[in-house]
Amino acid sequence: MQVTLYHNPACSKSRETLALIRAAGIEPCIVEYLDTPLSRAELVSLSSALGLSVSGLMRTGDALYAGLALDAPDCSDEMRLDALLANPPLFNRPVVLGPLGARVCRPPEAVLEILPAIDTP
Repeated sequence: MQVTLYHNPACSKSRETLALIRAAGIEPCIVEYLDTPLSRAELVSLSSALGLSVSGLMRTGDALYAGLALDAPDCSDEMRLDALLANPPLFNRPVVLGPLGARVCRPPEAVLEILPAIDTP
């Protein structure tokens, strides 16, 4: 079973999400997007998988988001993608692709919606 976690190990929510995945007996493919930034195509694919606009992939409460005027009414998705490519910390982590869908895991427990149920004795 393939589970992919877009992860920032410095983020407590990302670490909590990883712990929940592992508690389900799954070792995910971990993509540390700060070390290996996502491409434009990967960001577009994630946006589609999540059913979110590009701004849904972004940390809209981050000062950099406002500082780059990404909240402006005339800011296009292409401009937001350019900003994400240039500023990977704006990526709204953690994001998980699992067998039952994709989620931005805020709160971390959202990951449980896309993992198979754990059989308990």
